Amino acid sequence: MTDSWDTIADWYAELLRSGSAMHDFARDILLDRLPELLAGQRVLDLGCGEGIIARATAAREALVLGIDPSTRMIEHARDAERNQPSGASFSVDDGCTLVTVTTGSVDWVTAGLSLNNVPDLDAALSAAHRVLVPGGFLVFTIPHPCFEAPHAAWAETEDGTVRRVVGDYLTEGFWRSRNPEGARRAGNQHRKLSTYLAALMRNGFGIEAVEEPTPDARVVAAQPQRAGLPPFMLLHARRA
Repeated sequence: MTDSWDTIADWYAELLRSGSAMHDFARDILLDRLPELLAGQRVLDLGCGEGIIARATAAREALVLGIDPSTRMIEHARDAERNQPSGASFSVDDGCTLVTVTTGSVDWVTAGLSLNNVPDLDAALSAAHRVLVPGGFLVFTIPHPCFEAPHAAWAETEDGTVRRVVGDYLTEGFWRSRNPEGARRAGNQHRKLSTYLAALMRNGFGIEAVEEPTPDARVVAAQPQRAGLPPFMLLHARRA
């Protein structure tokens, strides 16, 4: 059976709840771009998965709606919310259309490791632009396009150092990881960094920041070979 986000949802939710250094790091670098207090601010978490970012922004007193196309992911998000209420709401919706979200109804759109999954980046950015108020913000993380491209691998050099072997960076499109314990076995859309930047500008966003955060101690402890490379890229943009 070919994996999808619905078929791996139970595994993925358990991974995050049991503690994943990489996902905790990805959450925290996105949160670092948001105000410490979001009281009354309306946040749409696009591709929320089991709710890791939506719950964290709700804890900052934001009014949060998390959406995801995976029914099973939303079930996990709602289960977590029932067990430990944060105030976030969750709904099944497609990030490329956001048909359940009213135009001009949110102040922030967050997207943690999700825009790399949408099949149509322009459609998703256009939808995000539509639902944001003028001057609203989009903050998102993606696997670093340079180092997490298709067929990237780790290799040991003659001196015993483990180095990253860069994959097919210039080959854009859908691919699946062969790692049976990796989320991207459900599929991923690889795009060049320039593709993301051009799409943001084309869809009415001004770029506020581009970051390549250094792996923290949790990531290095779990995967020492990542000490010298940023696993994720963060982009912060403002709606015109």
